[in-house]
Amino acid sequence: MIRTIAACLVLMMALPAQAQLAKTQFGAARAGSAQPSEPFGSYARGCAAGLVQLPETGDSWQAMRLSRNRNWGHPDLVDLVQDLGRHMNRIGWAGVYVGDMSQPRGGPMTSGHRSHQIGLDADVWLYPTSRMNLSSRERENISAISMRRANGAFVNDRWTRGQHELVKRAAQDPRTARIFIFPGAKVEMCRTETGDRSWLRKVRPWYGHHYHMHVRISCPAGARGCENQAAPPPGDGCAEAQEWVNNILNPPPPDPNAPPPRPRREYTLADLPQQCASVLSSR
Repeated sequence: MIRTIAACLVLMMALPAQAQLAKTQFGAARAGSAQPSEPFGSYARGCAAGLVQLPETGDSWQAMRLSRNRNWGHPDLVDLVQDLGRHMNRIGWAGVYVGDMSQPRGGPMTSGHRSHQIGLDADVWLYPTSRMNLSSRERENISAISMRRANGAFVNDRWTRGQHELVKRAAQDPRTARIFIFPGAKVEMCRTETGDRSWLRKVRPWYGHHYHMHVRISCPAGARGCENQAAPPPGDGCAEAQEWVNNILNPPPPDPNAPPPRPRREYTLADLPQQCASVLSSR
């Protein structure tokens, strides 16, 4: 591990800063920048100043996989995650387990996510928590629990009203822009929700996301360098989720004229908003 870090540092020093891979530079940051909290760019192409660290353990939350050092976010996101934990504690869970948020200064990650770059995304486990005293080792080794059946078309028998209420609470928070979760969960919540259904609009089906839900909040007020994602289409989105399920169960034939997927290019610092250079250089 030490040799790998040393090799990365040598490579970084040999290249102009603007030409270095952004994920290498941002992945090397160990703490947030000493700047006012502000996201720059988009969820999948940006960085963030002044991110704060979600405390590793709270009264009703625990940050998982501490070795990744990805429990950083804009203060609004940290506050939302803590609110979720306290809500779940009130209704029967011990709280919530929190997976990846952002790196200390946001930016592209060395592995995993394409988004989570501006401190406004958080993965909250669907695990029905019963303990808030996990050791560091347990947080590295405990396995999240899948909630899907039939490749995501349906929930399995581990899905309970608790998971429903977790997603609902997050979606009802006015700071939340959207939530990504596997299609079968969205269809199940559409089927079982009997009250106000307006929150379902924010819950969007997406690949994977059967171990956790991905919560994305909107750009904070006054963050002029932050780019919001387009709002979800009008309506509760239940018909669209059902279409996802139908396509899982009966996949449409491949389009012979579809162009091949374009390979993703790794970003350099020059590809990111210009403010990201100062985010990196700030102490």
